[in-house]
Amino acid sequence: MNRKVVFDRDVIAERVQILGREISERYGNEPLVCVCVLKGAFVFFADLMRSLTIDPELDFVRLASYAGGTSREGKMIFSKDMEVSIQDKHVLIVEDIVDTGHSMKYLTKILEARHPRSIAIAALVDKSERREVDVRVDFPGFALDKGFIVGYGLDYDEKFRCLEGVYELIFED
Repeated sequence: MNRKVVFDRDVIAERVQILGREISERYGNEPLVCVCVLKGAFVFFADLMRSLTIDPELDFVRLASYAGGTSREGKMIFSKDMEVSIQDKHVLIVEDIVDTGHSMKYLTKILEARHPRSIAIAALVDKSERREVDVRVDFPGFALDKGFIVGYGLDYDEKFRCLEGVYELIFED
């Protein structure tokens, strides 16, 4: 298996700074909780949080799917739930990649029941062409329509998360 650079470290850093400014401008002094979806978003989340000029509360969730590997085919549950209350606060979900949208739809529905002021999504990669449910990425890092990507938190079988950039894995036949 080979890999090809899709977004290098410098391109990602520049885009993260822009997203940080946009998020800071949108929320200003409003109460905000930024929620990292583990494991894939942890690198993006750390860089994005450092790029903010505001001081939100931070929390983490981890979703797990069973019986088929996707929320559409199996049961989606929290394997790590939030600890911070989001009632009457804005929530920004930070995800590594949004493609079919099933996981984000599930998480958004759960969080809506906790009565936040609003819920928005930031994603390093938005694969909107693969969307199967109505989910909007409010702060997209990059749009991508195809390719299996790794690096910058994204993995293949728990490998490649620590690469500085985002790479497409090329599988040999």
